[in-house]
Amino acid sequence: MSEQRKKVVLAYSGGLDTSVAIKWIPEKYHMDVITVTIDLGAVKDLDAIREKALKIGAKKAIVIDAKDTFVKYFIFPALQAGALYEGVYPLATALGRPLIAKLLADVALEENADAVAHGCTGKGNDQVRLDVSLQVLNPRLQIIAPVREWKMTRDEEIRYAEEHNIPVEAKIKSPYSTDENLWGRSIECGVLEDPWVEPPEEVYKWTKNAKDAPDESEYIEIEFARGIPIAINDEEMDGVALINTLNAWGGKHGVGRIDHLENRLVGIKSREIYESPAAMILHTAHKALEGMIMTKDALRFKDIISAQYADLIYNGLWFSAFHQDLVAYVLSNQRLMNGTIRMRLSKGTCTVVGRKSPLSLYNEKLATYQKEDTFDHSASLGFIKIYGLPVKIQAQKQMDILAGREALHLDSIMPPKVKSIHKSGGE
Repeated sequence: MSEQRKKVVLAYSGGLDTSVAIKWIPEKYHMDVITVTIDLGAVKDLDAIREKALKIGAKKAIVIDAKDTFVKYFIFPALQAGALYEGVYPLATALGRPLIAKLLADVALEENADAVAHGCTGKGNDQVRLDVSLQVLNPRLQIIAPVREWKMTRDEEIRYAEEHNIPVEAKIKSPYSTDENLWGRSIECGVLEDPWVEPPEEVYKWTKNAKDAPDESEYIEIEFARGIPIAINDEEMDGVALINTLNAWGGKHGVGRIDHLENRLVGIKSREIYESPAAMILHTAHKALEGMIMTKDALRFKDIISAQYADLIYNGLWFSAFHQDLVAYVLSNQRLMNGTIRMRLSKGTCTVVGRKSPLSLYNEKLATYQKEDTFDHSASLGFIKIYGLPVKIQAQKQMDILAGREALHLDSIMPPKVKSIHKSGGE
């Protein structure tokens, strides 16, 4: 009796690389291929992709609709955390990778597979995100990355596909490499590799050029509960519908274009173009809501957490104890993030123009300069006296020394006239 062949679960997009992998893996590793195509919101004919996988030679082809899971457990937690890599990138692609890894590991367990495979190259961030996540989720699984292993050029891949009757799209190859899901679209390669070149209009698919956007501004109101958006203009929506609505709305007004020269995990700088209308709108609104509700110290500390959270996602450490620690802090401060933000969409911009929350720390009667003012102005004199006491004492006790010629840095902090007064007084 012949030994049963091992099985590998391949993350299958339907593109050239992973289609070739369906044939290449059995040749190289003598394994049967089970493909898994995961829907994170990209516009694709999933049934056609499934049929293509089976036609090429997959023993089984699985399609998983993971949009709701993606929003609930990845996108919205990152929004609550304020996670923008290097303050710019909403991490659309990076957030999808740990979910793909989790689903690959789940299918491998269900199918009693010995290995998982993906189509990442050896130069990008995604190989790290997937490999590290899989090592945590199921260390026993062998990880196969055909594109990282074979030595074929793209022309050789196409020739391999033709020789093995693998369908190749009959069109001129785009010079750009793209990836998309609900939370955003990324574009790289081609002329974009020159950071001096303005991105050509052809790279954008979701957003209008600002000059072609409607002349009339549009206003929207976004309601949040515990830092999660739940309604637009008083209409409650599930997460997927809400994001799709904002992507369409923002894209119509040219909102969501990002041009970023970012620091990749593998040590190089890369020029990336992103389209993320919903992400940009929601991050802007969420930040404004926090500004109403959090204390000054909490806001300052949240900025530190947001940067750490974004780095963690970008660097592929979603499944880590450190992430669990950060989540505990984020969930704690987001308990208070209830309110509504009004925004204006206009010619490529999304601007916060109104804020309200039952938990707001803003008090109009304290802030106003009108007759309704309830701020105790007389208390300021004592406050200033106590607040300024440390520097007043320092000036009395140390200024003669600090104003001496040995204080090399005095010129950088004192205007000329003040310097001359102190120097003459100290001599």
